[in-house]
Formats: sequence, structure tokens, C-alpha cells
Amino acid sequence: MAVKMRLRRMGAKKRPYYRIVVADSRTPRDGRFIEAIGQYNPIDKPASVRLKEERVFHWLKQGVQLTDTVNSLFRKIGLLGKWLALKKGADVSGMEISNTIPERRRKKKRKGKGAKETEPKETKGTEPKTE
Repeated sequence: MAVKMRLRRMGAKKRPYYRIVVADSRTPRDGRFIEAIGQYNPIDKPASVRLKEERVFHWLKQGVQLTDTVNSLFRKIGLLGKWLALKKGADVSGMEISNTIPERRRKKKRKGKGAKETEPKETKGTEPKTE
């Protein structure tokens, strides 16, 4: 039996929030699960995550596989760094994890009058023609 830590979708239509659960990989996404260990709410700005850390570490010690999304969430809040330090035997009592996920900054492309105009690049080996 392959056990995975994954997201279970909850909430109303177009207003999702997720529970982080430990479940058999063969069960459906919103089906039966072994234990609920946290919540993730992407609607909050910034997105919030609440976890039972001791239960997460318990399941990771048991060899639970993380789905890509849960792995990404744990990395963003700093839980994976804490887990790796714990595995190496370091003291993690002072390490705190974040309860929010920082928003990604996107570069805005400027269009219209205020946009920078770029000159075509000259190719090597050609000289400008002078007449």
C-alpha cells in the first residue's frame, strides 16, 4: 500500500480550500483518508497554511510520499528545510515555519506610449554603410 500526503479539495464552487491529508494513493482525490493533518487556503491573501507539525513529521518518518503540490507548499513555508535539519540531527526547536505563502511577483509588460523602444541589433561582421 502506497501512502501519500496530498490535498483534498473542500469548499464551495470557485471558493476552494484544501485539507492536507494522508491517504492511500489508490483512493479518489476527495475520498477516504487516513488522517487530516492540516489546511491550505489559497483564497486568503497571502495564502495561509495551518499544520499539525508533529503529525507531519511522524508521517514523514513512516515514509509517506509527498505529492508535487504538497512538496511545493512545504518548501515555500520552510517545513522541508526543518525536516531535513531534523533528519540530520540538528536542534530544530528554534526554527519557525511560516503560516503564509508569499505571493509571486510578476513583471508587468508595458505597452503603448510609455514602453521602451528597442533598436534592432547589428550583426557581427557587417559595417554600417556610409555614402
